[in-house]
Amino acid sequence: MNKVSEQQPVVFVIDDDPSVRGALVRLFRSVGLQAEVFGSAPELLQSELPDVPSCLVLDVRLPGQSGLDVQAELTKANIRIPIIFMTGHGDIPMTVRAMKGGAVDFLAKPFRDQDMLDAVATAIERDRERRESEKAATGLMATFQNLTPREQEVMTLVASGLMNKQVAAEMGLAEITVKIHRGHVMKKMGARSLADLVRMADLLGVRRTKS
Repeated sequence: MNKVSEQQPVVFVIDDDPSVRGALVRLFRSVGLQAEVFGSAPELLQSELPDVPSCLVLDVRLPGQSGLDVQAELTKANIRIPIIFMTGHGDIPMTVRAMKGGAVDFLAKPFRDQDMLDAVATAIERDRERRESEKAATGLMATFQNLTPREQEVMTLVASGLMNKQVAAEMGLAEITVKIHRGHVMKKMGARSLADLVRMADLLGVRRTKS
């Protein structure tokens, strides 16, 4: 297997047919994409996957585990890699199950090279967006954790829709104190508006617990 560079996206391929694996590697490399191939699902699952935008091109019918089983196993292991299924024997229930499981596409063999390249481009872009979103959420959580416990409580209550007066009553504070805390929260979180703060609380999963 070739060493994958840190930033370049990579396409993983699982197919038990060496000729299919070879053809796909040539196709992906022809457009400058890196590819890593595996003859079976355990080979992939036991590998250390590079931390770059990626996708998985997966044959539905594999010896032992089916591609749909592999999809379920990846989900269980919290490996959220976009999957493009390919099959020579697809049927509607199989396609529905794959798409419900979050697959990007389901291509019947023989497929057009361009259809595969389009599906891979979509999958890699989806993975890139997910990674950027998770990175932003991690940064947001770090900022939230830097708030004082009281500021965190103010943010939670304000984002739940309570007015300053209601927050003050719930926390046993003067309304002016709540306003000051709210100003600190807005500044520290980098929120430009209340709507911005609500969006941040939603991303963080910060919810008011009703007493």
